[in-house]
Amino acid sequence: MGQEQADGGPSDAIVRAALVVGEPVGTAHPRLFGSFVEHLGRGVYGGIYEPGHACADEHGFRTDVLDLVRELGVTVVRYPGGNFVSGYDWRDGVGPVANRPRRLDLAWKSIETNEFGTDEFIAWCRSAGVEPMLALNLGLGTVDGALDLLEYANFPGGTALSDERAANGNAEPHAVNLWCLGNELDGPWQLGHRSAEDYAVVAATAANAMRMFDDHLELVAVGSSSADMPTFGEWERTVLARTVELVDYLSCHIYFYNDGDIAEFVRSSDKLHAFLTTIETIVAQAVAANPNARDVKISLDEWNVWNFRAYDELKPDRQFEVAPRILEEQYTAVDAVVVGSLLQTILAHANTVSIAALAQLVNVIGPIRTEPGHAAWRQTTFFPFAATARSAGLTVRTADAGTPDVLATVTEAPDGSTRHVYLTNRSLTTAHELEVPFSSAVPFTGAAPHDVTAWVLHHEDPYAANTADAPETVVPTPLAVTIDGATLCVNLPPLSWAYIELGHAKGSDG
Repeated sequence: MGQEQADGGPSDAIVRAALVVGEPVGTAHPRLFGSFVEHLGRGVYGGIYEPGHACADEHGFRTDVLDLVRELGVTVVRYPGGNFVSGYDWRDGVGPVANRPRRLDLAWKSIETNEFGTDEFIAWCRSAGVEPMLALNLGLGTVDGALDLLEYANFPGGTALSDERAANGNAEPHAVNLWCLGNELDGPWQLGHRSAEDYAVVAATAANAMRMFDDHLELVAVGSSSADMPTFGEWERTVLARTVELVDYLSCHIYFYNDGDIAEFVRSSDKLHAFLTTIETIVAQAVAANPNARDVKISLDEWNVWNFRAYDELKPDRQFEVAPRILEEQYTAVDAVVVGSLLQTILAHANTVSIAALAQLVNVIGPIRTEPGHAAWRQTTFFPFAATARSAGLTVRTADAGTPDVLATVTEAPDGSTRHVYLTNRSLTTAHELEVPFSSAVPFTGAAPHDVTAWVLHHEDPYAANTADAPETVVPTPLAVTIDGATLCVNLPPLSWAYIELGHAKGSDG
């Protein structure tokens, strides 16, 4: 427990309020704490994979990155795209590395060496302890090609493709359960972009064939790539009308940008809430309209914040090269606060959102950064993600801090042994003194916790960032707490994100 009050910085006032914890809204599925690795920039090459690095293992995987991925709490990783997948032939990335072709990647104007492919990704997932989520090329690719990858990855043996996998050093099937039926095909930038009607036919055809292979597969249909797309809403209705009997999830993507107006930027969670609420309504209507519909959930398989300046690196005259530096966002203190609030919003929709993937994992708008020959480090956004991932599998409860400036989220272990409290102070100038009840779960109502962990993420400079030379500029600091009866009192500095864990001895009344 922190012993010193975190510096709240300049404050016009202190607002006092009490946190009210309400009813359960759902369970935080472990897959809510997923991420995304695409063949984009240095996400793979120089990110998770760097043969010759001092920390590389026998597979070329950076073990310092693997350690951070485990610390981050990532549970599932989507691969290989992203825009990249719509022009990708998975066959180029299997077999002897020396025989793999170098190809142009038109999506990111790069050269793909194919040194790292499907088999390497599955091996990396096993090393990281994460579940693979494979995306299929339904852009320029075909349903036949998608079925070939499914057979290569999942069939035990005795066919040409499964035997090829075995010959490539993988006698056991990869047993991939989560499959994305394409990526962002609503977007004109996407290779193979098509109308909702045309995509729905292809997705239904692929899904039906994949279910003939294995009806237990979990399939994700492509939804809108942004709330700002002119087809948003109608795209979802059209796709679900044809696929609601065949798929388990509808994807959606959303990013948030800081255009210099911090006051608006820190309210990004309100936009995410509205976005998810709209999709929830559309999904519910589609399911209700079809008696044979599956219980379709939402897969928010790309979300994050980034800065518009990253687009400058994609200018048309940039030359094709291997693993160029693209979208290497340097995240700031305010970015971390916003990411924390977005994670809270995802938890608040746990009854309908079952998969979420922070895009991306390393270097490319990721919480982990690397430099060749140097140690990996944690970006500011690493900390709220790692703290929120501790709620995997827990019950999410509604929470009201009594002021629109403070976003509050509470999760609890089913037996009441642990409560996690997540707090975002979105005010730029006002500190908030908040009373937090110990627990609402029987048998610990009113009981003082045995263990308290409390820290806050805050910096005087909202644009402070962690770098290779100064990797601990923005880190969690102890948050002072006081106990008053059955409540815990904390003071949240302006523009901050806080995490509190209250632990009780199992079976104890405190």
